[in-house]
Amino acid sequence: MYLDALEFLEEERDAWAPFEALAGLTDDQLERPVDGAHGWSGRDLIAHMLAWQGIALEIARELAVNETSPTIARVDAEWDAKGDVFNDEIQAEWAALPMETLRERLATQPGELRGYLTVVPETRWVKHADHLKTFHDETIAHYEEHVPELEAILAAVAA
Repeated sequence: MYLDALEFLEEERDAWAPFEALAGLTDDQLERPVDGAHGWSGRDLIAHMLAWQGIALEIARELAVNETSPTIARVDAEWDAKGDVFNDEIQAEWAALPMETLRERLATQPGELRGYLTVVPETRWVKHADHLKTFHDETIAHYEEHVPELEAILAAVAA
């Protein structure tokens, strides 16, 4: 799928860029639920995106020093057992975070993930089909899946 890490990292960066617009919203704007986003607020979307991106970061940290990632197996098992209930649990956990913490993670976590991926040997992720699929699913594919919610939230703020 990707010839090298740089190709993946560039695509991931481009796919994440639209979500950076959420940082420009006020706290009040981020707290407002939006019908066109399934009732999610900007805060909900940030939390959801960062939670799954954070899983990718945890995996990258593990693969930087090990051949395998226990997080992949744990998260896959939780998802298989709970499905969307797992998402609800993540959402509840992140809802408890102060807005300042959420904003800080929005500003720093994407770069931290990219930084870790630059030190993970390519044989452990870009050249490893299962690991690459996990990174792709938790980042690029997941970002694309939630562009409609992002667009709805930004449109509601602009209206």
